[in-house]
Amino acid sequence: MSFPQPKPEVPQLPQHLIRTIDCQQGAVRAVRFNADGNYLLSCGSDKSLKLWSASRGTLLKTYSGHGYEVLDADGSYDNSQLCSCSSDKTVILWDVATGQVTRKLRGHAGKVNCVQFNEEATVILSGSIDGTVRCWDTRSRKFDPIQILDEAQDGVSSLKVSEHELLTGSVDGRVRRYDLRMGQLHVDFINSPITCVCFSADAQCTLTSSLDSTVRLLDKSTGEMLGEYTGHKMKGYKLDCCLSSKDTHVLSCSEDGHVYCWDLVEGSLTLKLPVGKAVVQSLSFHPSETRLLTAMEGRVQVWGAENHLK
Repeated sequence: MSFPQPKPEVPQLPQHLIRTIDCQQGAVRAVRFNADGNYLLSCGSDKSLKLWSASRGTLLKTYSGHGYEVLDADGSYDNSQLCSCSSDKTVILWDVATGQVTRKLRGHAGKVNCVQFNEEATVILSGSIDGTVRCWDTRSRKFDPIQILDEAQDGVSSLKVSEHELLTGSVDGRVRRYDLRMGQLHVDFINSPITCVCFSADAQCTLTSSLDSTVRLLDKSTGEMLGEYTGHKMKGYKLDCCLSSKDTHVLSCSEDGHVYCWDLVEGSLTLKLPVGKAVVQSLSFHPSETRLLTAMEGRVQVWGAENHLK
């Protein structure tokens, strides 16, 4: 006699509010987990970047050096460095421990929307409203970019780097995937200004959100559309989308104060998370656990699968 197989566990979703952090840095433009998910970064309209403990919600350090609001940030794999970008047209490399500016990188002709380290933190990639992606060597004494990618016909709103691949989204409605090792460029046309792009964890798919209030899942190698996710509102704001850490769900910010969470395979709405009454500006999913960060106005919310004490 054979026993029935145990039912696969239903993936848990971060639907319980664990804590709210009042960041006290004006409007929070972006919120990001660091590489291991133990810390979070908040980018403020008051020109500051702040580093917090994810588990305790305590402020660890404030990084001041930008001349205008901070729009995006990233942490190096070893947590020793941060990079951030701003409406002041600059990218800053920071020393985490001292809070000092290691480098201030100038060259973009307009505000810099997005920034990320490569996996070894030897290169910073930044995308700007000027339509370029600039690649900066973090160890060089030269302050010029080592490469400029200028294929976009409009501003670059989002970028992600994974091993030897770079994914960019532009207001020109195109998702560009650069194979940096082979020197090849693949382009997919979405026909709406793109607000956010990301790779799936298995690196087989790309996720894009755009101003037609649609999130799309594309097969990376063929460009075939595997899924469309709708119901949220994204008409005028540059808002984030992401995949859950195990690629089971697609999540998106929305202008109606909710985070929408769909089943990746079925495309059905699994969870509509009520964050508040304003626009959900940014979100970030924990790299390995069921944890979600959201940003609304001046606050960051930490969500989990279990109902922790606040």
